[in-house]
Amino acid sequence: MPLDSKESLLKYMDSTEKESVTNLYYEIPPSREEAEAIQKELQKRVITQNGFKEIKRVAGIDLAPIQGEERLVCGIIVFSFPELEELERVSARVDEQFPYIPGLLAFREGPAIIEAFKKVKYKPDLIMVDGQGIAHPRGLGIASHVGVILDIPSIGVAKKRLYGKYNEPPDSEGSWTPLINPNRGSLKSLPPDGNVGSGGGFYRAPYSYPRSQGNTIGAVVRTKKGTKPVFVSIGHKIDLRTAVRITRECTKGYRIPEPTRKADIFVAQQKTVKY
Repeated sequence: MPLDSKESLLKYMDSTEKESVTNLYYEIPPSREEAEAIQKELQKRVITQNGFKEIKRVAGIDLAPIQGEERLVCGIIVFSFPELEELERVSARVDEQFPYIPGLLAFREGPAIIEAFKKVKYKPDLIMVDGQGIAHPRGLGIASHVGVILDIPSIGVAKKRLYGKYNEPPDSEGSWTPLINPNRGSLKSLPPDGNVGSGGGFYRAPYSYPRSQGNTIGAVVRTKKGTKPVFVSIGHKIDLRTAVRITRECTKGYRIPEPTRKADIFVAQQKTVKY
């Protein structure tokens, strides 16, 4: 969907929701009730299958509040893939329009990502967001929210768990265990050591949540031996197996994948820039 076009998104919504979404990104933010209704509708649009033939460019996205100001700064860095050579970096600052409400952070942070993405010249084939995808209480974290609105494949790679239960993955690079929907899945059927995926192996549980409400909503991935795992989940137009693979291929000696690791550093630098 073109960044300056609303039709692809708005056609799914009734007249009240259309007005709210338009206001969210172009005029005024919605109420909490409107935001929850919009979130519910966007969640229905999440696609949990690969929506691409190949990946040649990956973008890392991070954002943060600016201390002492009611503003947010977003940084996006585009890389070639799989070489991970930087092609472009852009940033944007926006006023905070939506309050901090757990579970609805995308309505606070999403506009900053949209504004920064408008500046991108080298359109990525996939975006990697520092945050959750469908591993969210209502199945729509920031990576899914933005992926649907921009109509682009997306992955959520979070430093901490927001939602779900899991067994700790083995302490070996590349191992991972499934993140289970706490309302639908059980850990009792998993091996006690959690070793259901290592050295490139994959846990073959259903991961079509949220559309079919499958049990597996993400992966707990040990990207580096001796470090805490990261939490990978489908954002939009990708399956979990591919999301894990790309996350691992983007990890180069650090716990955090290069796209979001470098975007985090970029945002920290941008926060100190005075305008």
